[in-house]
Amino acid sequence: MPKVNAKILYLPNYDKSWGPMTYAHTTDTGFDIRACNTDDIIVKKGERVIVPAGFKIMPQEGFAFQIRARSGNAFKLGLSMPNGLGTIDNGYLGEIGVLIVNVGNEPFTITRGMKIAQGVVEPVYQFEFEEVFDEKDLGPSDRGNGGFGSTGTK
Repeated sequence: MPKVNAKILYLPNYDKSWGPMTYAHTTDTGFDIRACNTDDIIVKKGERVIVPAGFKIMPQEGFAFQIRARSGNAFKLGLSMPNGLGTIDNGYLGEIGVLIVNVGNEPFTITRGMKIAQGVVEPVYQFEFEEVFDEKDLGPSDRGNGGFGSTGTK
């Protein structure tokens, strides 16, 4: 699998006994991100919290760092990410925080060291915007303005 360089700074709230960030399997897309809270965080049903991850990261230029929910946490624990995934812009140098929502039926306690998300590297492309002045100049489309279920639900 191709590799992309990233500089990582472990903060004092990151427990070095967990070892450095790594992939559990050579074929994994994401690496585990652990909760680095000093006290337990109780997340009530429907509540959103930001959980500190204990590190700062700077991917090489042309790449972004994304935080994604863990499917096991969503299925087994009712924990998810309200924004689906978090995109960390290349120039952000603050501590990584993971936005968590409890979509389960009971309060849930996030303990220190719990695997709360996964980190993924993504290539980044930016648009070069070309202004047009008429809708037909956007280009041909057999779909047009249809969206939000325009093709049916069955």
